[in-house]
Amino acid sequence: MRVDLAYGVGVLPIDLDVDADVIEPRDPPRIASPEQALRQALHRPIASPALADLVPSDSSVVVVISDSTRPAPNRLMLEALLGELGADAARRMHVLVATGLHRPTRDDELDRMLGSDLRRQLRVTNHDAHDESSLREIGQTSSGRPVIINRRYLDADVRITLGLIEPHFFAGFSGGAKLVMPGVAGEASILRNHDAEMIGHRNARWGTLAGNPIHREQREAARLAGCEFSLNVTIAGDGAITGIFAGALESAHDAGCQAALQAAMQPVDRAYDVVVTTNGGHPLDLNLYQAVKGMDAAAQIVRPDGHIIMAAECREGAGHGDFVHILSEHKTPGSMVRAIQQSPHVRGDQWQNQIFGRVLDSATVHLHAAGLTDDEVRAAHCVPCVDIAQRTRELVGPTGRTCVLPRGPFTIPYIAA
Repeated sequence: MRVDLAYGVGVLPIDLDVDADVIEPRDPPRIASPEQALRQALHRPIASPALADLVPSDSSVVVVISDSTRPAPNRLMLEALLGELGADAARRMHVLVATGLHRPTRDDELDRMLGSDLRRQLRVTNHDAHDESSLREIGQTSSGRPVIINRRYLDADVRITLGLIEPHFFAGFSGGAKLVMPGVAGEASILRNHDAEMIGHRNARWGTLAGNPIHREQREAARLAGCEFSLNVTIAGDGAITGIFAGALESAHDAGCQAALQAAMQPVDRAYDVVVTTNGGHPLDLNLYQAVKGMDAAAQIVRPDGHIIMAAECREGAGHGDFVHILSEHKTPGSMVRAIQQSPHVRGDQWQNQIFGRVLDSATVHLHAAGLTDDEVRAAHCVPCVDIAQRTRELVGPTGRTCVLPRGPFTIPYIAA
């Protein structure tokens, strides 16, 4: 059987001569006229007045968009906003890129995300979580964690967030309040929201909002910071919009999460010996740091001590910040996780190491990544893999069970009770 794995900007075809279950999201129908549908959603939002009625003609507006690691249709959403807010909207608008602790989005990426013509019309700034002069502390969450937010966001008359809703491996879902925290939050806030206690909570997982402490505190932070309007979408594998959810931040996000849940969450009857997965292709598979998401999706259905085969291009290598340093400091995944859990200090990116270590402790990860050398793969406690089909045949044997997740974390499988 031939399967096309999402990989880089295209696909990686593999020919499996073993029986395999192929699981993909149940994408809703694509919206035929997204421009018109976006305008209609802004006219008739969820639990909110129409956007035009919320934005006085003389008000300053800040719009937060996802960074280059998210395939959000930012251009379409921004054009819809500008169409609603009048001829001088671009002059009054400042676009903040929600980088969180990711690297800044490059100029060429902004041109791709927004279109060069639209980008020239707008003032676009990368949020910098490390620049204390651009931040202001506005309070604490119910657990006592600090809420530190970008000043430009706080000082605008009207604050609007544009997001992509998809299952998230510890926040439940992306979009919504995540555009504020961690999107435009300060480093100290992000580190505490992603600390070992929060990441280790049993409800900090895919598709779960109820009882998820990370999600709860992200919403608390967004309430403190304020958000007058939110526009979120869901998309199919080719990037086409399948759902639009505009209005009050929490109500609109809840509606979008329900749609994403129905599309992505897929039950299986029992665990597999081998799970072949991806990170959904570009831009989600830019680096190994991001690819942990696809591995964790596979880990939900692989048997203990089974095998995960990951295809992720990793054109930017292993990742940013402390992720690689933390990997190199420990001889085993288990020791890495224990060190993170026991340390009184929170390091940047440790949440990804904590989840990666948890995956590696439960299964062997075989990694096919053009952007990493074999030595880099081994240094990440993974096994280099050149030929995915051959490796699958070798591992599954005559009686083993194989599953393929061609779109990686866009599909969240789980073992039905």
